[in-house]
Amino acid sequence: MSVTAVVGLQWGDEAKGKIVDLLTDQHDVVVRYLGGNNAGHTVMFGGETYKLSLLPSGILRPGVTNVVATGVVINPQAFLEEMTALSDRGIEIGELLISDRAHVIFPYHMAEEAVLEKHRGDDAIGTTMRGIGTCYRDKVGRTHAIRMGDLYRPDFLRQRLTDVIAQKNTILKAFNPTFDPFCPDDIFNEYTAYADRLRPHVCDTTAFLHRALRDGKSILFEGAQGSLLDIDHGTFPYVTSSNSSGCGIHVGSGVPERAIDRMIGVVKAYTTRVGGGPCPTELDDEVGQHIRDEGNEYGTVTGRPRRCGWFDAVATGYGARVSGVDSLAVMLLDVLSKLDDVSICEAYEINGERTADFPSHAADLAIAKPIYRMLPGWKQDITGIRRLTDLPSQARAYLDTIAELLEFPVQIVSVGPDREQTMFAD
Repeated sequence: MSVTAVVGLQWGDEAKGKIVDLLTDQHDVVVRYLGGNNAGHTVMFGGETYKLSLLPSGILRPGVTNVVATGVVINPQAFLEEMTALSDRGIEIGELLISDRAHVIFPYHMAEEAVLEKHRGDDAIGTTMRGIGTCYRDKVGRTHAIRMGDLYRPDFLRQRLTDVIAQKNTILKAFNPTFDPFCPDDIFNEYTAYADRLRPHVCDTTAFLHRALRDGKSILFEGAQGSLLDIDHGTFPYVTSSNSSGCGIHVGSGVPERAIDRMIGVVKAYTTRVGGGPCPTELDDEVGQHIRDEGNEYGTVTGRPRRCGWFDAVATGYGARVSGVDSLAVMLLDVLSKLDDVSICEAYEINGERTADFPSHAADLAIAKPIYRMLPGWKQDITGIRRLTDLPSQARAYLDTIAELLEFPVQIVSVGPDREQTMFAD
């Protein structure tokens, strides 16, 4: 039995889906345990590109059980659309399990998020407007929360929607006097229809996962977003609404930490960020644009251009420690191949003091000046290289520096989007 977790260590978009896809063949079960349809994974499979949002990346592999666990918030319409899109491309949806404890996103969640983000003005967090944060808020607040299992209790659901929507309409009307109120009956009918289509998949996934552990099944946990967006341990308030670091695996799935044998931390060879919040190594110049263009740094789900900069070993090292990784996977190394020099942030200067600690307050991170270690670039195409020992000495030195500063070994390196463009350490 092998239980492996793949977790992003930066601000998301680290190409975790590719690593999950590569490791899926070694596992019986793939688990998505947090987030919603705000997270996107791009996977190359069979010469085709697939963009997944709610479905685990293992869905492309026949014979693998895919689990959407308790910590995920689910928009049933988006879920069904994603399933249909795969079916239309000839992908057979195999054993897919959805937690009956997972919370449900409703239209009023998206309306709330949009109006709140608009009223924040310049202080907007930069959400995807998909109702993720407002659904998590209702989950924590409890009184407005509705779970997947509730969709199969018609009397309970109808009364619950009547009560919740009356309050949501009042709130939304206060923000926007021209707001057109939601109708409980309409939403009840719409979501009951979604629930009927999803019924074969909804079950107690926590019980399933514990049986899988007991039966010696190999399980792969697929992280969404990145450790620096963790609601508790990230760059608050510019974070997501769930525990997107390795800490979230246990609360999002019900599987205890002691069950995990291997924790792989995935990083880009540089830094990207989407939305608001400080990013000390951001390059608002031609080098930043070069990285964006070479790496196609535009959101899988939203299409938004990502903010790009040099690799930040302070921030990423913090993400690695919080998540408890054993090793690193460095992705998109080829994106840096045309640069004369490359830099890695090894420390910050904050209020005149040098520190390698990641600050807990966004205001301190906003004034942090990166202290760089500059290295020579390798100035050659590395996309055809298939062994780590064949990489140019400058590229190997770059990887060695990342390993030194983060204090974890680099065991996987990617130099392109295809499966064969991934190298594993001996």
